[in-house]
Amino acid sequence: MEKRLAEQSDSARLRLARMQKLVDGIHSFQTGFFADNRALFRRLSDSGQEPETLFITCSDSRVVPNLITNSPPGELFIIRNVGNIVPHPDLPGGTAAAIEYAVQVLNVQNIIVCGHTQCGALQAVLDPSRIAHLKYVQRWVKQSERVRGIITERYSHLDPDARLTAAVQENVLVQLETLREYDFIASRLDSGKLRLSGWVFRLSTAEVFNFDPKIGEFVSLNTPTD
Repeated sequence: MEKRLAEQSDSARLRLARMQKLVDGIHSFQTGFFADNRALFRRLSDSGQEPETLFITCSDSRVVPNLITNSPPGELFIIRNVGNIVPHPDLPGGTAAAIEYAVQVLNVQNIIVCGHTQCGALQAVLDPSRIAHLKYVQRWVKQSERVRGIITERYSHLDPDARLTAAVQENVLVQLETLREYDFIASRLDSGKLRLSGWVFRLSTAEVFNFDPKIGEFVSLNTPTD
């Protein structure tokens, strides 16, 4: 009993320490970044948001859009969900609502779908048994089960790690196709008012790869442009 109480006490102290770390981070933000950018936050508060880009990416804690793109507050309208999935138009929900708001109200000029390597959602798509005990996750990633068929058909000769990377890439392309099913996106694409891009973020090297439709491959964006 004493041992169990001691373990519970240690666990409580650990949770408190982790929360305090976040509180300390808030103080650091206020005295650092915010203090140096008061005018930016005042402008954002007074004028509202006018983001240029809708950034759809995974909920994975290792993927931080503003950090990756070095974008200040106000430039990215961000949607995060498990597997950076775009639901079909006949499946309304929070993600679809955010897409509609970004395009119809905020008039974003770009939409980026950004996947990442070692994505647990795509591991689950390739091996559904991994999430057999997670009923809500099962329902969500089922929207990308088409990717499993693509991998089986085209990439079965690859080793498991390479297949997962291929699945991450193909998933991004599938989501871009789904975006085109939204009538308000299709009309803006036809009129040249909107641009779609597919990215993959490699966790181990922080490289970002963009899909180039001209060559049908993901190419690195890490070489600075002149």
